[in-house]
Amino acid sequence: MGSGSQIHYKQNRLKQLRAFCHAARTGSVSAAAEKIFLSQPTVSLQIQALEREFSAVLFERRGPKIKLTPEGDLLFQMAEPLVEGMDKLHEAFATQSGRVDRGVLNIAAGESTILYILPDPVRAFVDQYPGIELKMHNVTGRDGLAMLRADEVDLAVGSMLDVPDDITYRPFVTYQPTLITPKDHPLAGKESVTLEEIAPYGLILPPRHLSTWRMVDLVFKQHNLAYRVTLEAGGWEVIKKYVELGLGISIVTDVCLTGDENLSRIPLSQYFPKRSYGIVQRRGKFLSPQTKCFMKTLDRAFADRIVEPQPQTVGDVEEWEDAYLG
Repeated sequence: MGSGSQIHYKQNRLKQLRAFCHAARTGSVSAAAEKIFLSQPTVSLQIQALEREFSAVLFERRGPKIKLTPEGDLLFQMAEPLVEGMDKLHEAFATQSGRVDRGVLNIAAGESTILYILPDPVRAFVDQYPGIELKMHNVTGRDGLAMLRADEVDLAVGSMLDVPDDITYRPFVTYQPTLITPKDHPLAGKESVTLEEIAPYGLILPPRHLSTWRMVDLVFKQHNLAYRVTLEAGGWEVIKKYVELGLGISIVTDVCLTGDENLSRIPLSQYFPKRSYGIVQRRGKFLSPQTKCFMKTLDRAFADRIVEPQPQTVGDVEEWEDAYLG
């Protein structure tokens, strides 16, 4: 085989691997074809060529959907970083030579993360890299994970209670569970309180389907205590306002407390787990130059904060971030 045909063969192999990776990611030949602007028969032929080359069946075909075989999964794990690396070669070269002046960065996060965690890092990033288009996707946990798995975002920022096998989570900051009360409440001003002291008062909690409610329920049950919820409200800003108005007390993570609120606050770390926030990514994903720059910006912004491990007390992969109460 001459050198010209070897180059042509390698170019074809990259196209085949790209088609294969998109099909593996989407579970559909037609969806893969749409993403890479090819016809469905072309993508099918490219996958068949790979199967011949590796003498392996890469997909099980189940109606319109396809699923990776064990051999297909192995090839996907090996090929995906190579394909992404080639696709992002120009950007990576620009970064290594000190130039990150363009591109797009997609970030998924819950509303409270966007409100309380990200403003300073985002401001610093935009100032340092004005040519990079930053797209913030305000999504719930389940949608955030789906976007990561579909490569619709480069990374997510949030609080994970349970980390799936195909996801990586690197915390960069930890916050404390805190009881908030009106300034004139009988518990206000105390350095510490017991669950017995909290139990008689009506709680304002986020919606029941979020993990905060289950966490509160679990902790009170562990201590054989009854509690009552007088108000269900979505969003920490709403909860803080209703506590200020004297409609109840609440248990929040102090990430939402700026110090400007007309509230009394008492730490509850002896009863409830601390909450870490971190960078969430799909395992094995190629890190774009823009992603690396944003991760460095986050680390700089929280360099003075101690990251503490959080116990896996209550968790549900679908409730990826209790910050989604707000």
